[in-house]
Amino acid sequence: MLIAKEKRRTNIAEYLLYMWQIEDIIRAYDFSIEKINQELISQYDQPSEVKKQIRDWYKQLIEMMKEEGIEKQGHLRFLANTLAELNDFHLRLLSSPKETTYRELYKQAGPAIQALGEKVPGYKMSDLELCLNGLYGLLMLRLRKKTVSDETNESLQSISRMIAYLANRFRKFEQGDYEL
Repeated sequence: MLIAKEKRRTNIAEYLLYMWQIEDIIRAYDFSIEKINQELISQYDQPSEVKKQIRDWYKQLIEMMKEEGIEKQGHLRFLANTLAELNDFHLRLLSSPKETTYRELYKQAGPAIQALGEKVPGYKMSDLELCLNGLYGLLMLRLRKKTVSDETNESLQSISRMIAYLANRFRKFEQGDYEL
């Protein structure tokens, strides 16, 4: 909850990746707030009131995931809406005459995006969602201490640079420090 709030404020892409991880954690703990409380929340170095807020946050997410029928896969509606908003911003940056840097980063990431698309059967998501899924997959491999090929690392570096630029522009846009 605390990390999510900070990431939402400072880096929208990291926020989405973090929240996808939270969804997977909830699934891994079989939607059991007791297990999450015992194995995660109790380990936090926070006052009991903050731990209660975190527990309530997890409970709310569990209820939402069940209500939305995403127990096995998928993302919460509010996260899908956030992704759609970010994708709209991505498309606006691509069409903005003053955003030559972003267009160049997107062009550099093009081969990696195409390669990711070829690995996803029935690829029907936006390029941005595909990029975030690729970065999430890399994060999961690293957390599991799996070997990642140099080719994959290099490929995802171009995507990472593009996403970092997008997230930075989005933050500035939300703060009123950037206009398209």
